[in-house]
Amino acid sequence: MEDILFALEEDGRLTTAQLAERLGRPEKEIAEAVAKLEADKVIRRYRAVIDWDKAGAERVFGFIEVRISPQRGRGFDSIAARIMEFPEVHSLYLMSGTYDLMVVVQGKTMREVAYFVAERLAPMDNVLSTATHFVLRRYKVDGDIMVERTENKRLPVTP
Repeated sequence: MEDILFALEEDGRLTTAQLAERLGRPEKEIAEAVAKLEADKVIRRYRAVIDWDKAGAERVFGFIEVRISPQRGRGFDSIAARIMEFPEVHSLYLMSGTYDLMVVVQGKTMREVAYFVAERLAPMDNVLSTATHFVLRRYKVDGDIMVERTENKRLPVTP
C-alpha cells in the first residue's frame, strides 16, 4: 500500500489505470486499495500545490511559535482544538523543543496575520507566549521547487 501512497503523494491526479501501470499491478487491485485507503481516511483528500506568486494572488503565511501551559488531564489537545477552529489557521502542529505548538496562519496581508496573533491567539487562556515569523519567499513546497533554477555564474577559484 505504501507504493500507492507514495505515487499519489507525488501526483494526486494519477488514475487507477496509470497507478496500475506504474506499479505493475492489476487495476482492480489498485482501485480496491485506493477505495479502502479513502474509506479509512488514510488518504484525506487530493489537492494541488499552487504557486500563488505566479497566480498573482496576495497570500501571506505566518509561522507562529506558541508556548502554552497544558491543561491538567487534557494536555495540549483541548487548546489545539480551539486554535484549529479559527479559519485563519492553515496548519497546526504539536512540536518538541522550546515551544509547544507551531501554528501556520494564512492571510492577505502581514497586518491581517499580526491582528490574528495579537487579538485572537495571544490572549487565549493558557497561551504563555508567541513568536511570529513571516514567509518571505517559498523555495520548495511539498516537494515541489517553486523557484526557477539558474546556472551558477560564479567564476571558479584558482590558486
